[in-house]
Amino acid sequence: MPIEVHLIDGTYELFRHFYAVPSRRTVSGQEVAAVRGVLGNVIGLLEAGATHLAVATDHIIPSFRNDLWAAYKDGSEVDPEIAQQFEPLERGLQALGIEVWPMVEFEADDALAAGAAMASRDDRVEKVLICTPDKDLAQCVGAKTFQWDRRKDLIFDEDAVVQKYGVPPESIPDYLALVGDTADGFPGLSGWGPKSSATVLHYYRSIEMIPDDAALWEVAVRGSEKLAATLADQRDLASLFKQIATVRTDAPVATNVDQLAWMGPTTAFEEFCTANRMESLLQRTWKLMAKPL
Repeated sequence: MPIEVHLIDGTYELFRHFYAVPSRRTVSGQEVAAVRGVLGNVIGLLEAGATHLAVATDHIIPSFRNDLWAAYKDGSEVDPEIAQQFEPLERGLQALGIEVWPMVEFEADDALAAGAAMASRDDRVEKVLICTPDKDLAQCVGAKTFQWDRRKDLIFDEDAVVQKYGVPPESIPDYLALVGDTADGFPGLSGWGPKSSATVLHYYRSIEMIPDDAALWEVAVRGSEKLAATLADQRDLASLFKQIATVRTDAPVATNVDQLAWMGPTTAFEEFCTANRMESLLQRTWKLMAKPL
């Protein structure tokens, strides 16, 4: 039977639920509403028929990219009540029986990319769904791999990526290198906006192929002389930003798809749910396992 793999951006989901759901605290006072929300979200996937899943998290937010660019996001602006929920989220997912990839030197994005590369090599896998709206992961789309924005229920294939960004998936790192990514903390190159970057990269595909002299460009772009001069003067910086924007596929994740198969919750899940006032989640998993209440 063909396998469909779901790879979930746990960091994105934790942030999303933190700002979307009311506060919920344990008896000891620890905030766990976002943890409960993410766990419920993952159980929802299981209820919908998902069989092979993994969740990637930023166990420690600084990564190797902070060594490349000092201003890269380091987690210093993260609300402490979000940061303190990463560990219980990872523990709760593991108790639920979900494969978890907590990243330390790498980022959750890298784990998702590595997991997608691993799963797509398996002939039994029909589809890999990277569950996140993060534009960085658009570069992974192709063949069996799709990006799924679950909140908007939008699934992106290669054509959809081109329609949204104006460039194919393989050009996303180049696109981000030029326009920058404020969420990740690098500015891109001055003057290079989404439209000009998409127009030029749609033709040249990579920043390395863009001529220094605008007179040699095969595409017409307003302000091309200034854009070309900026790129020619800052090619090293553009290459650095491209390196930062490129997800890594060598992050430590599962070595085969079988490790992603959900076999049911562990014995620790009941204790976890009880301790964190999440009994309703326990009841949902019992129903999934056809276990009487």
